[in-house]
Amino acid sequence: MNPSDIRAAAITLAARRLSGSQGPLLADAQAPQTPADALAIQQAVSGLLNDAIGGWKCGLPDSDKVVAAPIYATSIHSSHTAAPCPVWLRDGAVRVEPELAFVFDGGLPLRAESYTEAEIRAAITRVHLALELIDSRYLPVPKPPFLQSLADGLVNQGLLLGPQVERDAAFAAKVLGLVLNQGEREETLAGVHPVGDPLAPLYWLQGFLAARGEAILPGQVVITGSYAGVLALAPDSEVTLRYGELGQLSACFSAR
Repeated sequence: MNPSDIRAAAITLAARRLSGSQGPLLADAQAPQTPADALAIQQAVSGLLNDAIGGWKCGLPDSDKVVAAPIYATSIHSSHTAAPCPVWLRDGAVRVEPELAFVFDGGLPLRAESYTEAEIRAAITRVHLALELIDSRYLPVPKPPFLQSLADGLVNQGLLLGPQVERDAAFAAKVLGLVLNQGEREETLAGVHPVGDPLAPLYWLQGFLAARGEAILPGQVVITGSYAGVLALAPDSEVTLRYGELGQLSACFSAR
């Protein structure tokens, strides 16, 4: 893709992200054809939004699929605040994914030699229960191909950080039995991390960012995969979600 087509695609996606609107897939010259195209659009969107990158969502790459996208600082919320978390609703519901959020208060500065897994673990200062906030800038039909989703930030609209939990227990949390309660709804979910080890995608992300000259910055947070896929929740009604023995997150959502 040439720079003008990348910028045109990014303008479309950034405008939809800011307005909460959805539209058709990127077409013709603006549609990414390679992972490099999609990542270039993603970076151009970040440049247009005038918002700091507060964190990252990631997963282990699969074949030619690169699974990494920024989470913007103004879209990261805390469950400890009294106000409901603002979200874009679709069909009257908010979609979330139960996650663990790994916080790097001191960051991981760029350096010549690679970081070891032990050094990356040591740099994680806090772990929080979290809910990734899900939304797409595309219409639901047809389903966006992966490269279009990657260009759009992998359906992320933000992150809700819940209570801090015990760090080593979170590092070992391959399975987390989940119990969801909202109104009369009670649901028990198996709670399995998609790649088994919740830290494995994080190790990959650090190397991926370093290869393109980016560091994990102080205060940034990383999420590495949903323990239960996507859950649809009602707005304006308190929800609680227990993450096995790690703890419980309580939240309320309101329409933006």
